[in-house]
Amino acid sequence: MSGPLLRFAVQLSQYAVLLYFLAVNSVYTMLIVLALRDIVKHAYLSTSRTARRQLAGEFYYKPVSVIVPAHNEAAVIAQSVRALLNLHYPEFEVIVVNDGSEDGTLAVLREEFGLKSSIKPVRLQVQHEEIQAVYRSTEYPDLIVVDKLNGGKADAINAGVNVSSYPIFCSIDADSLLEPDALLKSSKLFLEDDSLIATGGIIRILNGCRVEGGAVTEIALPSTTLEAMQVLEYTRSFLSGRTGWNALNSLLIISGAFGVFRKDVVIAVGGYRRTVGEDMDLVMRLHRHCHEKGIPYRILFVPDPVCWTQAPFTLRMLLRQRNRWHRGMIDALLFNRAMVLNPKYGETSLAGVSYFVFVELFGPLIELFGYLAIPALYFLGMLSARSFVLLLMAVLWGISINIGAVFLDIYNFRRYKRNSDILRLCLLGALEFFGYRQLMLLERLKATLTFRKRDWGQQDRRTMGPSK
Repeated sequence: MSGPLLRFAVQLSQYAVLLYFLAVNSVYTMLIVLALRDIVKHAYLSTSRTARRQLAGEFYYKPVSVIVPAHNEAAVIAQSVRALLNLHYPEFEVIVVNDGSEDGTLAVLREEFGLKSSIKPVRLQVQHEEIQAVYRSTEYPDLIVVDKLNGGKADAINAGVNVSSYPIFCSIDADSLLEPDALLKSSKLFLEDDSLIATGGIIRILNGCRVEGGAVTEIALPSTTLEAMQVLEYTRSFLSGRTGWNALNSLLIISGAFGVFRKDVVIAVGGYRRTVGEDMDLVMRLHRHCHEKGIPYRILFVPDPVCWTQAPFTLRMLLRQRNRWHRGMIDALLFNRAMVLNPKYGETSLAGVSYFVFVELFGPLIELFGYLAIPALYFLGMLSARSFVLLLMAVLWGISINIGAVFLDIYNFRRYKRNSDILRLCLLGALEFFGYRQLMLLERLKATLTFRKRDWGQQDRRTMGPSK
């Protein structure tokens, strides 16, 4: 390649990388602005006072089925179920689906809740592996336990849907804890808006918090940097990310840890598909179904209902989780590829799907190129001063987005009371760009090369006890 052409190619690569970072930061900044507006706009919908009035009977309500898929959850299942049974809601049932556990999960449930065989009829509305037995608690009439052959999380939720009795269902992970009024705040929206078909609340990290009687009684950051960094990620992702997508009618993910759905629409799309990214895949298929059938609909993220979940506490667990998330995203995008840049699906395609394709899917490749090319060009003396300054500005901009997400959370909810915790989150917002981000990037690239794997992997659990 001749000298002028080489120089042109070098300059083009520099500007391509910088353009990527600037575009991504612009999107994140826009989402924070939209999130702030959306949170203020909807604050009145999710106040504790409104939830208490609903519980007192001043509002109508729809009964809810809470479905808990469980595979090898013996360490946490008893506390999780007791917490669910204590939810503040007028009428609900808890359905625990034991998905072929091998660690005594079913035995723990039998011992803790006095299970006996039930002849409850099961309507086969969506497909799943064979159910071997259905049990009902002698102590808690609204607790049902389904024992079935292993089929994965999506398959387990499908079984719960078939067993469920009510028109709305809530799916929650077995290692998660809902705040007592979370179900009230989420299900209330289905009464106020007939077009609402799905909603999700905010997921917060349980690690580092004090848990007593199945409830979070003291909130604090985890002691380890690895776990605390995930608090920052969740704060940015849920508050500044998913809340912002609400305003664009382009929310594509309702977390598998906590989501509330209208059962008839989920059944209409065939239930959950067996994939490692079942949460994103279901939401995309709901969007497709409603657009194709001309059904008015809304899918919302609401920031006030809170679900506390255990985050990975070792690097190996974290990398395995992020690998699975990325594989699931790729599979969902491929399965729903008809939505890519398709005006038929409106802003959902042009905003939400485009973001996931060009930023989340192809972005890691561009970012890796930048991490390799910029230092190489610097040492070869081919990196322009202007490009270096713009790159530094992009990094500082990214850090400011992280800090902005932290203060958005403080402004609206102030969950973390200690100033030391807030300061530490802000510090992590800067440190994320120096090692942690690159490590997650490499795992996402690895997942891209192996996305056809359907392996879910088992996450280790900590018993949710009264101590920090």
